[in-house]
Amino acid sequence: MKQAFFTRCLFFLTGILLLSLGITLTIKGQIFGVGSWDVLHIGLVKTLGLTIGTWSILIGLAIIAFDIVVTKKFPLPGTFIDMFLAGIFIDIFNYLLPDIDGFWMQLLSYVCGLLLLGWGCGMYMVANLGIGPRDSLMLLMVHKLGWSVTRSRTTMEVTVALIGFLLGGPIGVGTVLMAFGLGPIVQFALTFNEKLFLRWTGVKSAVV
Repeated sequence: MKQAFFTRCLFFLTGILLLSLGITLTIKGQIFGVGSWDVLHIGLVKTLGLTIGTWSILIGLAIIAFDIVVTKKFPLPGTFIDMFLAGIFIDIFNYLLPDIDGFWMQLLSYVCGLLLLGWGCGMYMVANLGIGPRDSLMLLMVHKLGWSVTRSRTTMEVTVALIGFLLGGPIGVGTVLMAFGLGPIVQFALTFNEKLFLRWTGVKSAVV
């Protein structure tokens, strides 16, 4: 039992670190545009100030409130831990990592960020300790509408990107790529990490 809980914590924290680093790397590869949620966050930063990480937390709180209203259930503590840690780590990584110049270096930064973001999402969700607000919204669509993770994630990403663009957030080819490409990466990461988690603990995660 202790080993299973330790493994859950390992998956959870490692996944949050990876997705936060991934988000920051896509922001550093800004020549290609940023992810849908960061289009919204950056648009809000330009409009109202604060930091990307701060807006990530505030939007997360709004999503949690919506989720509670729809499901009539209070989220697990891990949902709040994920939300605050991700926002904090994004600001820390954004401060520590230097800005990247040059087409190819920004391309490398963006691609690595996209892969890390998708993999981190799939990894921490498998821990089943409570998922972040955005992923809880995605799974709410999966359960309520009967959609796949890929369809739910893609629909959510496209909608958020359009709202962010109207607020002045940057959109580029990378935004489109993330909107349609992140869902399959998360789906693959979920499947892989669920098998890995089962092998390590003997317990099925049953996230989706």
